[in-house]
Amino acid sequence: MEPLDTNLCSPLDPSIIQPSCNGQTVPGQPPTRSLETPIQMDQQMKMSESGQFSDLVENRGLLESSTRLKPHEAQSYRKKALWVSWMSIIVTLVLAVAAFTVSVMRYSASSFGFAFDAVLDVLSSAIVLWRYSNAAAVHSAHREYMACVILGVIFLLSALCIVIKAIHDLSIRVLPEVDSFLFSVSILSGILCSLLAAVKFMLGKVLTSRALITDGFNSLVGGIMGFSILISAEVYKHNSTVWYLDGTVGIMIGLIIMSYGAKLLIDMVPRVRQTRHYEMFE
Repeated sequence: MEPLDTNLCSPLDPSIIQPSCNGQTVPGQPPTRSLETPIQMDQQMKMSESGQFSDLVENRGLLESSTRLKPHEAQSYRKKALWVSWMSIIVTLVLAVAAFTVSVMRYSASSFGFAFDAVLDVLSSAIVLWRYSNAAAVHSAHREYMACVILGVIFLLSALCIVIKAIHDLSIRVLPEVDSFLFSVSILSGILCSLLAAVKFMLGKVLTSRALITDGFNSLVGGIMGFSILISAEVYKHNSTVWYLDGTVGIMIGLIIMSYGAKLLIDMVPRVRQTRHYEMFE
């Protein structure tokens, strides 16, 4: 007969204990970690999901709106986005013509800046139209990011033109003039562009669309520039020593647009590459 294993006959280590089924401790078994409560497990799952949810949805080539909106809701908001874009194109096109007229007649750098921004608004709204022209691509991340990249390029080019024109006007000391036509264009553009911006921001948030939010930002800039024309003209009217305010505002607006366009390209170009395999949504 083989000798018995001495380990089987060795005394148990009293320092190693294990709770039994009835709450008593049983010697000789390794200790186990206490189980987490369902509440703690649910909290940990929510914490992990909150940080990775957007990435998981994006990796599937979809926007986060695909999990928030029902199909009929998404199509309803898509149609609203198209309607707002058409309205924006019509309104800003009329304002652009009026602002360019004021810029030529009154040598206003702010008017020129607003006119250029109005043209930019027309282009950005046209890009949003393309973005939502395909009903099947309402949640397409690739289409969304492509639209944002195009917007970023347009922002940079437009901002460059605005800044160059404003610097030129400052260098030759162009003085702003005020009349009833300038007053009407400024008030109208400020109000209409601000209203369009509010609607675009709302739709962009619901559809989780960076393109719509960018279009809304551009409309907001147009509204600010419309009011800034009035402010700079009125300030010059009461104090001619601040003739440079008009051109300075134009430069500031141009730099803001340029910064936003650069940030848009930095954020969106890598995402376009990541989602290029999901062009089926096009």
